[in-house]
Amino acid sequence: MVDTAFASAVEISALVRSGEASAREVTEAALRRIEALNPAINAFTAVEAERALAAADRVEPGDGQPFAGVPIAIKGNVPVEGYPLSSGSKFLDGFRPDHSAFLVQRLQEAGFVVVGITNLPEFAILPTTEPRFDGPTRNPWNLERTPGGSSGGSAAAVAAGLVPIAHGNDGGGSIRIPAACCGLVGLKPSRGRVSVGPDMGESFLACNGVLTRTVADTAHALDVIGGYEVGDANWAPKPPEPYATAMRRDPGKLRIAVTAANPLGVEPPADALAGVRTAAEILQGVGHEVEEVTPPFPPAEVLDAFINVFGPAIALGIESAVRINGREPGEDEIEPLSRAILDRARTTPAVAYLSTLAQLQGLARRLVAFFADYDVLLTPALGERPLKIGECHGCGEEPMRDLSRSGVFTPYTSLFNVTGQPAIAVPIGLGADGLPTGVQLIGRPLAEDRLLQLARQLEYANPWAHLRPPTSGAG
Repeated sequence: MVDTAFASAVEISALVRSGEASAREVTEAALRRIEALNPAINAFTAVEAERALAAADRVEPGDGQPFAGVPIAIKGNVPVEGYPLSSGSKFLDGFRPDHSAFLVQRLQEAGFVVVGITNLPEFAILPTTEPRFDGPTRNPWNLERTPGGSSGGSAAAVAAGLVPIAHGNDGGGSIRIPAACCGLVGLKPSRGRVSVGPDMGESFLACNGVLTRTVADTAHALDVIGGYEVGDANWAPKPPEPYATAMRRDPGKLRIAVTAANPLGVEPPADALAGVRTAAEILQGVGHEVEEVTPPFPPAEVLDAFINVFGPAIALGIESAVRINGREPGEDEIEPLSRAILDRARTTPAVAYLSTLAQLQGLARRLVAFFADYDVLLTPALGERPLKIGECHGCGEEPMRDLSRSGVFTPYTSLFNVTGQPAIAVPIGLGADGLPTGVQLIGRPLAEDRLLQLARQLEYANPWAHLRPPTSGAG
């Protein structure tokens, strides 16, 4: 039996297509690892072994699907037909949708085998993953630390070698934050690159993507999930060539801005600063022009404006749960932070919301203009090391304080949900505490290809895919 625990998705699909390994063997191996390691990590909230094996049995050697027989996990706030969809909340316990999201359909058509659903903070609010309903997900690098959020379950699953790739979505950093916490690659695509249908309307902040261990897996997956779907209100134009092809091209000499500044004035830890210096030195060493600058970031008050737009977006998900159940949530069915956000959104006047949205769009235009002089911006991925479990969970007496506190942990990510630009978190090594350190690269609008090229240069110069967390069973 070929050991595929830490093989990439591209490698696994090649093994299955060649007949060197069967899709069933690969899926069975993933299910065994989930059974052995998930009790300690709590990455998965639901595993459907029989359905996964049935899907694997439909994959034959020689199948032309790009990801034939590759196990994948789906974050628990996106519908997969017949699978549980709780969004981390007791209020949706037992709900199983009768259809799949467009992106899930695309993943399955590409040959992926869905093995289960991953954990997330309730309604994907926080950058930690500690829902009261399903319990905390733990970072495979240190079980006392968060894997980040809100795609924390997906990140932990990939980092521990339970699956080679997992779905995530990002409304304020929810792909990039867990990628940085867990030593993974996490790309937030451009606004409109991946459809949010058929259920969700146009999203100003949120987009879908994947968490992987390699840049190649990220590029190949984006080729699968990106593109227009019927009825989409807005969509990004089709790239001139597949990302899997573009990532292999030399980007030429780029002008790269570097900063540790952020709108909240957070001073990042020494490990984060060292990671940025390492990445800057590598990029300069391969021929890029690297310059330390201070971008025209908005004032700290932008956090309040962001929350005033992010909150109603979260409230829409809670209102959807209300429609599904046909009633309001009981006192113990949603967490204090979810209720506070819902109450605040319901009492926010429409004109005030639209005014804040216009304000953010104005700030976004000024920041995007900065990229007329620079191709890419390099920043730390996080403002702090991965938080301890229990430090930020939204279930205390002052839940909104946790939402504000989370901004100190993640001051570098949400601004680029506002601008809609592509941004990618990539590993840069391990810190003195043994936890991964990541950096963030932000590109011009629609320039995912350039980010993937730079990420690949970092990957070649400073490999990370061989690193194994201590709880993975791989040393």
